[in-house]
Amino acid sequence: MCITGYLTDFSLPEICQLLDKGHQTALLSVYTCSSNSTSLSKVNYIWVYHGRIVAVAKQLNHQGLVSLISQSRWINSDVLTRLIEQCSANQPLGSYLKSRGALRTKQLKWLFQVQVLKSMCTLFQLQAGKFQIDFNVPPPTVEMTGLSIPAMAATLIGLRSLTNWDALGDKLPTPNSSLMTVISSKYHYRLDSLELQVWKYANGKVSLGAIAQQLRLPVKKVQQIAFQLISVGLVEEVPLLTQAKAIPVAEPLDRGSLEEAAKSNISYSFLQNLVGFLSSKVTA
Repeated sequence: MCITGYLTDFSLPEICQLLDKGHQTALLSVYTCSSNSTSLSKVNYIWVYHGRIVAVAKQLNHQGLVSLISQSRWINSDVLTRLIEQCSANQPLGSYLKSRGALRTKQLKWLFQVQVLKSMCTLFQLQAGKFQIDFNVPPPTVEMTGLSIPAMAATLIGLRSLTNWDALGDKLPTPNSSLMTVISSKYHYRLDSLELQVWKYANGKVSLGAIAQQLRLPVKKVQQIAFQLISVGLVEEVPLLTQAKAIPVAEPLDRGSLEEAAKSNISYSFLQNLVGFLSSKVTA
């Protein structure tokens, strides 16, 4: 089964959150426009394994990581070719090269940073595009360093590096809303000082506008930080506790409908997350 859509409807941070929370194994393809064209001609492929990003590439020829290693000139080309041939199909290429003494841990981390983290940061800058999620697609081990990162952790890194928030402008929580800590959240991140300061107010009693006044920050900056915390599942946007509860305009799907849909090998928990997310989009 696959899901397709446009990034203007479902942003990359929202997609990463769904894949992470659902512990999904999937191939996420992101289609974008080239600099001199309006057609969707450029593709980025992101492999997710149990909710963790393990590899990113621009092509499906399984030469992305090999090309990076070759460009680094850490390994003689003939030796690299021989080691690739000897590597088991079930073992990440990076891990195998390290086990053979051809690469060091520091070099693997550098490869992962360039292949995955830098690529993801670039994708978060996209103004428009289309996505496709193909579920239960195993990642190609020849593209894997053996390192991985939770999809939501990659989101936090990407959003921190974001300089232009125009593409996510309509996704930001409103200044009149507040934040509530997600008590059941099991995700823990090393937050920076501003994120920690905003998180301290996640009690549902203080609006984002008031938080901005307290911290002497622009309201837009607090909205962006709040979106970062929401994207990694640490908080959720809620009305102020002093306000009347909003009347829902969308009925939740019953359990039977979810179980019927689950026959397509997508986990029940992922479907619950997806339905909850879609409901929030309707009631927002």
